[in-house]
Amino acid sequence: MDAAVTSEPHAPSNPGPHPEAPPGPPNPPAPAPAAAAAPPGGGLPLPTPHRPGRRARARRENLAGYLFMSPWIAGFLLLTAGPMIASLYFAFTDYNLFDAPTWVGLDNFTEMFGDPRWRTSVEVTSWYVVIGTPLKLAAALGVALLLNQSRRGQGFYRAAFYAPSLVGASVSIAIVWRALFSDGAAIDRGQRFLGLEPGGWIGDPDRIIYALVALTVWQFGAPMVIFLAGLKQVPRELYEAAQVDGAGPWRRFWSITLPMISPVLFFNVLLETIHSFQIFGSAYIIGSQGNACGPADGTLVYTCYLYIQGFENSRMGLASAMAWMLLLAVAVVTAFLFWSQRRWVHYEEGAR
Repeated sequence: MDAAVTSEPHAPSNPGPHPEAPPGPPNPPAPAPAAAAAPPGGGLPLPTPHRPGRRARARRENLAGYLFMSPWIAGFLLLTAGPMIASLYFAFTDYNLFDAPTWVGLDNFTEMFGDPRWRTSVEVTSWYVVIGTPLKLAAALGVALLLNQSRRGQGFYRAAFYAPSLVGASVSIAIVWRALFSDGAAIDRGQRFLGLEPGGWIGDPDRIIYALVALTVWQFGAPMVIFLAGLKQVPRELYEAAQVDGAGPWRRFWSITLPMISPVLFFNVLLETIHSFQIFGSAYIIGSQGNACGPADGTLVYTCYLYIQGFENSRMGLASAMAWMLLLAVAVVTAFLFWSQRRWVHYEEGAR
C-alpha cells in the first residue's frame, strides 16, 4: 500500500515582488499607567514609590553652589551690607569712634548743609566731574579710533596706552605727579620755555585742580579698551556705502560711528562719572603739601573732606551723613543718565 507522504512546500529561492499588504489597523494607544494596586482585603491603594535621585541630586548641586558662593556672601554681609547699615545709623548720631554713639536726629545734616567747607567740596567735586570726565572719554575715544586702524605694532601701542590705567591710581604715581607740577619742576620749566606765566600748579589754588584733571585724563586706558571693542563691532560695509555716497570722515564719524557705539559710550560715561565722584587718593596726595586737600582747599573733593571729618576730626557721625548724601547724589546722577539714554543711545532691535 502506497503511503501518502505530505510535506509543506519550500519557499522559492528567488521570490518575486510580493503584493502590498493591506493596511492594518492603527497602532493602539499606549496604555495608561496602571493605578496603584489595592492591598489585599480592600482599603486605600498603596502609593507608588518615587525615585529620590533627582531631588537629592538637585539638593547636592544647590549646596555646592552655596558653598562656592559663601566667601562672597560672607564678604558682602561683613564688609558691605553691615557697614552700610551701621553708617546709616551713625548718620543720625554723635559718634567719635571712642565713645558710645548718641542719637541727635537730623543735626548732622543740618550742620553739613550750613558748613561752608562742605559747599566748597561740592563745588570742587562738581567741577572735577564736569571737566575731567568728558576730557578723559574724549582722549580714550580718540586713541581708540587711531588704534582701530590696521598698522604694524598695534599690540604694542595698545599695551602702552593701557599701562597708565594700571599704575595711575597708585600712591607713587601721585607723588611723581605732584613733583612734576611743583615750582621749578618740569612743567614749570616748560612754561618758562614757551613764554607762559611761570610757577608750579601745586601751590596755586586756582590751577592745582587742573593738575588733578591732567592725571585723570592720563589714565584713559580702561575706557579706551572698551571703546576699541565697540569699534570692532561696527560693520565695515556701512563705511564703504557711506564713502560711495560721498560722505567724508567727519560725516561718517557723526552718522555711523557714534550711533553704532552709543551703548558703549553710555557705559563708559556711567562708569567714569561714578568713578569721578569717588576720587580720593590722588587728590589727597597731590594736595597734601603742608595742607591736606590742597592750598586754600584747591583739591578739597567731597571724599577728602569726608575723610577729614571722619578720621582727623573724629566726627564719624557727620562723616556718615556726608557719605549717604554722596550716595544719594550718585544715585540721582545715575538715574538721570539712564533717563537721558532713551534720546541718544541706539540699541539694536530687541537688545535693550
